[in-house]
Amino acid sequence: MDTPLSLFDLNALVKRALSECLPDEYWVQAELSDVRSNATGHCYLEFIQKDARGNNLIAKARGTIWSNVYRLLKPYFEEATGQLFTSGIKVLVKVTVDFHELYGYSLTVYDIDPTYTLGDMARRRREILKQLEDEGVLALNKELDMPVLPQRIAVISSPTAAGYGDFCHQLQNNTQGFFFYTELFPAIMQGTQVEKSILQALDRINGRIDEFDVVVIIRGGGATSDLSGFETYLLAAACAQFPLPVITGIGHERDDTVIDSVAHTRVKTPTAAAEYLINRVEEASEHLYGLSEQLKDAVVARLEREKERLNMLRNSIPSLAFLRISEAKMRLLTVNKDLSQSVKSLLIRQKHHLELLSQRINDASPERLLKRGYSITLKDGKTVTNANQLKEGDLISTRLAGGEVFSVINDQIMNK
Repeated sequence: MDTPLSLFDLNALVKRALSECLPDEYWVQAELSDVRSNATGHCYLEFIQKDARGNNLIAKARGTIWSNVYRLLKPYFEEATGQLFTSGIKVLVKVTVDFHELYGYSLTVYDIDPTYTLGDMARRRREILKQLEDEGVLALNKELDMPVLPQRIAVISSPTAAGYGDFCHQLQNNTQGFFFYTELFPAIMQGTQVEKSILQALDRINGRIDEFDVVVIIRGGGATSDLSGFETYLLAAACAQFPLPVITGIGHERDDTVIDSVAHTRVKTPTAAAEYLINRVEEASEHLYGLSEQLKDAVVARLEREKERLNMLRNSIPSLAFLRISEAKMRLLTVNKDLSQSVKSLLIRQKHHLELLSQRINDASPERLLKRGYSITLKDGKTVTNANQLKEGDLISTRLAGGEVFSVINDQIMNK
């Protein structure tokens, strides 16, 4: 049996073997994880690699960036990429392979290539935009109609940001004196909390959607590296599908973020966002002024036409009146003639009718009946129509065509 080695001896042997087998510096592609620095300025992190299909870890290594390198490497990387040197990004770093008897295997970083990360960021941005396009939401916010008077403004910004103050000052002191109502929905505009913070602000605005015309997301100056928080799918999807037009002015002229690409309108700075809104209201004001001038001109023209029409009507009144009076006179003459004829015809018909009634009355008169041989019996001046009306001793008169006969009723005759 060989002489056993202590753990330290074994680790020292591994260290010598690695040093002999891997003596050079190597460019390594990996994703950053658990990036942290201490008071001494050293940076400790993990490099990881994930399975492209399952997103599972397939490799991991500890990494170290000593302070003398880190204080140069970090600002260089962030300035070049506009991306924080933080967990979750992919990097191309130059490393040496080290092994320490106590701390084990690790990679020591000496350099970094920002162009690799820029390429990965551009790829991720393309992937986000492609995903939004495939989902049919990429241009939804751009397709919204910008209100004619965007005066009720929901602002997403840090309350202490100079850009927010510049924005409000520009609106409130516009030379045209237009009124704007702004309400701040505070959010963190840099660091790892950007996405969550802005999404929460959008949710609060959405709960009061009828109170606002537009949403403005603004951020003052600052490091280009602070833009990384605006490069996420969730934030881009929320802005793309937001029911109000979104205006972005996050303070960088040369860099477009993902939310700039999906927003309704992208401007360079918070001040430019204010100017855009002022110009929109000014355009509406000029349009209204133009319409008022058109209305005034149209009214004047209409009044002139009506004046001419009234003059023409006034001049035509005498001839029209004479014509109307002549027509009325002719109608009266015609009516008078027709009325006379109608009255005459009516009188003739009524006269004939009266003659017929007179003949019928004459035919039914008592004198005519008496001449035919009839008689009328009267008692006390009243006509007797039934024998029961008489009793013995009654004096009656019988009227004939040629005189009147008086009689006394006796019982014998009654019995008969």
